[in-house]
Amino acid sequence: MGSVQRVLDPETYVRGVPYDRLRELRENGPVLRVEEGFVAVLGHAEVRRVLRDPKVFSSQLGATQIRDPATPEDLRYVRRMLLNLDPPEHTRMRGMLTKAFTPRAVAAIADRIQAWAYELVGAVAEDGECDFAKVAADLPLLTLAEVFGVPEQDRGLMFDWSNRVIGYQDPEYAVSATADPARVSDMARAALELAPKPQNGHMPDPRTRAGMPDLYAYAHALGEYKRANPGPDVMSNLMRQDVGIEEFENLFWLFSVAGNETLRNGIPGGLVALMSHPEQYRALLADRSLLPDAVEEMLRWWTPVMHFRRTATEDVPDLGVKRGDKVVVWFSSANRDPAVFAEPDRFDLRRRPNDHLVFGHGPHFCLGAYLARVQMRAIFGAVLDLLGEVRPAGEPVRLRSNFQNGLKRLPIRWRS
Repeated sequence: MGSVQRVLDPETYVRGVPYDRLRELRENGPVLRVEEGFVAVLGHAEVRRVLRDPKVFSSQLGATQIRDPATPEDLRYVRRMLLNLDPPEHTRMRGMLTKAFTPRAVAAIADRIQAWAYELVGAVAEDGECDFAKVAADLPLLTLAEVFGVPEQDRGLMFDWSNRVIGYQDPEYAVSATADPARVSDMARAALELAPKPQNGHMPDPRTRAGMPDLYAYAHALGEYKRANPGPDVMSNLMRQDVGIEEFENLFWLFSVAGNETLRNGIPGGLVALMSHPEQYRALLADRSLLPDAVEEMLRWWTPVMHFRRTATEDVPDLGVKRGDKVVVWFSSANRDPAVFAEPDRFDLRRRPNDHLVFGHGPHFCLGAYLARVQMRAIFGAVLDLLGEVRPAGEPVRLRSNFQNGLKRLPIRWRS
C-alpha cells in the first residue's frame, strides 16, 4: 500500500523525523502492508495489541530489528538477548533484574542522581553556552555505572559502545572511540585493545559478537570480578544467582546500550521541545509542579526509539497479517495518533492523560522506565534552577538513524 522509503531512509532523519509522512501512512490505515516487505503498525491501539501478545507476535523468531541478521548463526546469537526473548525464558531472566528497578530501589540512589545532575549542569552554568548533548550524555552513564557496578572511570566505554550500536548508520558514531586508555581500569584497557577497526570503510555488524569484541571482553572480565568480589550492584546480584557468563555478557550488552541510549537522546530532545515552545518553557519555570507531566510530554513529543519489530507466528486476518510476516510497530507514529492524543503535534506540558508508548507495552515494558523518569526530572530541575530559560546557539546535529531519534550536538546559550 505504498512505499515508506522516506521513512526508512536514515538520511531523512538528519533533517528530522518525517511526522508528515507517518501521518499520511496512518491515515491510509493503522496497519499497512508495505512494498518494503513488512507490515507497518502505525496506530496506538494496534501497537499496544501487538506488544502485549508475544505468543502471536514474537520477539525471538526474527529478533527486533527490521533488517535481518546477516547469517543464521548471527540470528541464533541475538535471539539469546533479553530484548529478543519471548516468555517463559524472557520472564525468567527479567525476574532476576526487577528488584533493582523498583521505585524503592531507585529511591535509594535518587539523591545521588540529583547531585550528579546539578554537578553536570553547574559545571557549565557560568559559561553562558554549551553543547547540551554532551551534558545530557553523562547522567545516564553515571547512573548506569552506579546501578550496575561499573567503575566510574570506565563509563566512557559505554558511551562508545552505544554510539557504535545505535549509530551504525552514522559514519561518525559507527567508529566512536572516545575512551582514553590512560584513564580507565586495567580490564577496560585490555578490552580496548580488541576494539574493531573499519575494514574497507565499514565497521563489523555491532549486533554480532564479532562486531563488539571489546564489549564482550570487558563484560567477561567484569562478570568474573563480580563473582569473586560481589557488591550491592545488579551485576554482583546476577553472579550470586549463578548466571552463566555468556548470559551475563548478553545482559551487559543490553544494559550498556539500551539502558543508556534512550535517555541520552530523550534529555536533549526534551530541551528541544521546550525551546521550540517558549510559552510552555516559561510556564514550567513559573511552576515546577508541572515537571513530572512535562517529562512525560517531552518523551511523547520526542519519542527516542522510533520502532521495533515482531514476527507473526500465525495469521491475524483482521490486521492483514500472515504467519511469518515482519510486523514493525512505529512508536513515533503511535505517540502522535489523534485517536489518543488531542492535537498530537502540539507540545503540551499539561497533557493528561498521556498514554505514550515510549517505554513499550506488555511483557517487554522497559525495566528502567522509573529510573529514566527520575533522571529526567533531576536534570531538568537543574536546568531550570541553574540556567533558567535557554535558547538555541546554533543548529542541532541529528543522528543519521531510522531507529533512534538522536542528537549528536545541541548548542544552547543562556544568560550566565
